[in-house]
Amino acid sequence: YATGLRISELTGLDKNQITSVIKNNDKSRSLELSVTGKGNKTRTVYLSRRATKWLKKYLNTRDDDLDPLFINYRGPKDASRRLSDRSIQRKVKKYAVKAGLPENTTPHVLRHTFATNLLSQGVDIRVLQEFLGHESITATQIYTHVTNKKLKDIHSKYHQNSNS
Repeated sequence: YATGLRISELTGLDKNQITSVIKNNDKSRSLELSVTGKGNKTRTVYLSRRATKWLKKYLNTRDDDLDPLFINYRGPKDASRRLSDRSIQRKVKKYAVKAGLPENTTPHVLRHTFATNLLSQGVDIRVLQEFLGHESITATQIYTHVTNKKLKDIHSKYHQNSNS
C-alpha cells in the first residue's frame, strides 16, 4: 500500500536494491527506490520511514545470499525461491482478513487504494500518473471516479443552491 507498486514490481525486487539504498539513506527521510515496471521502464517509488523500518527488520531476519527481496522459505535454496505473484496474493488475502479488511482484498486493491487516497488528498493527477508508472493519463483517470463522489459531497455541503 505504501508505494503503489504493481505486484510484478514487488516480486521483481532484489535484496541489493534495498540494502544499498538503506545504507546510504538519511534516517530522517523516506526511502527512494528505483523499480522496473511495465514495458521495462524504470521509475522511482518512495517508502515511508515506517515502511523502511519494517524492511530493515525483515532484512535482519535473512541469513541467506539469495538475490530476491521476498522469498519462499520452503523449497530449494536457490533463486527459484523468489515469491510468486500468486504467493503474494494469498498472503495479502490472509493478512487482510486477519486485519479485518474485506476478504476480496488483493495487491491491486491496495494499489488502487493508494491512488484513491492520494487523489482525495488533492494530489495532481499527473503526479499520481508518475507515482503509478502509467504511460497514459487515461489509465490514471480510472481512479478519478471514486473522488468524484467526494466532489459531489463537498458541492452539496458548501454550494448555496445545491439543496434547492
